[in-house]
Amino acid sequence: MRPSPDAIAAQPAARRPRVGIVVDNLDWHARVLSRALTALGAATAPIRLTACGFATSSPTGLTIDGLGTALPEAIVVRSISGGSFEAVTLRLGILHAARDLGVMVWNDARAIERCVDKSMTSFLLARAGIATPPTWAVESREAAAAIVAREVADGPLVLKPLFGSQGRGLRLIRTPDDMPEPAGVNGVYYLQRFVGVERDGFRDFRLLVSGGRVVAAMARHSPVWITNVKRGARPIAVVANEEMRQLALRAAAAVGAAFAGVDVLYGADGRPSVLEVNSMPAWSGLQKVTPFNIAAALAGDIVAAIAERPARGVEA
Repeated sequence: MRPSPDAIAAQPAARRPRVGIVVDNLDWHARVLSRALTALGAATAPIRLTACGFATSSPTGLTIDGLGTALPEAIVVRSISGGSFEAVTLRLGILHAARDLGVMVWNDARAIERCVDKSMTSFLLARAGIATPPTWAVESREAAAAIVAREVADGPLVLKPLFGSQGRGLRLIRTPDDMPEPAGVNGVYYLQRFVGVERDGFRDFRLLVSGGRVVAAMARHSPVWITNVKRGARPIAVVANEEMRQLALRAAAAVGAAFAGVDVLYGADGRPSVLEVNSMPAWSGLQKVTPFNIAAALAGDIVAAIAERPARGVEA
């Protein structure tokens, strides 16, 4: 049973759950989520992973931005700043350690790693029997060109950055000669069957999953095949059907995400498939076509999940 906001807010300040929101900067998403959590009685604070670290002689073994060696009840990861391989490894290590210490982390480092690496997302979706376009990931340009030569008879492929979001860096590949040099793809060729269908433009669907339910959904309509709102696609209010809902829930579960943006597309055969799962999704475009406060819904799920957890130190 979800705890009453009034009951949580009535607790003494010292007993209210502390929720750290991991951010690069305090963007709109972090601000509205913080306000929503505060309205439910939680104490919130931004956490910069760049200002956190390990300190094995401390009581927790960690130092947390703004908290010192103390730990929050929960950490919500809104964004992780880019950096060297070593720096990102350290930041993810802090999230791994926080979870091991009993902190509820949404999403935890393992889910983030699985979603940031699109090839791993595709692998896990396919392994779980979830419909997703055929996908290949290789390091050799020659190997990638051979895949294209073999597969383009069935239609073009999409070349995507292995790490990337918001539709940046996508290329439609029709011949092996379309393949860029390795430097243009950071040494990894991630190829996916193009399953878009032109029906008065192109459209796909974004479903926002939180706490084992679909919170909201939208269609994204674009005159071109890249349908990200940040690339000019128009968000359209929709009510997700049961087929899409179940697909999105299964996809989030396959990558271990408590909170995710799942992209679904209907192909020429009329069947839906999952294109990607985003473990740090934005929802500003979705909010424009959603009649309720999405941040409030997410905050409710977070506070309810904190209340349902066993005492820290006991394995969930």
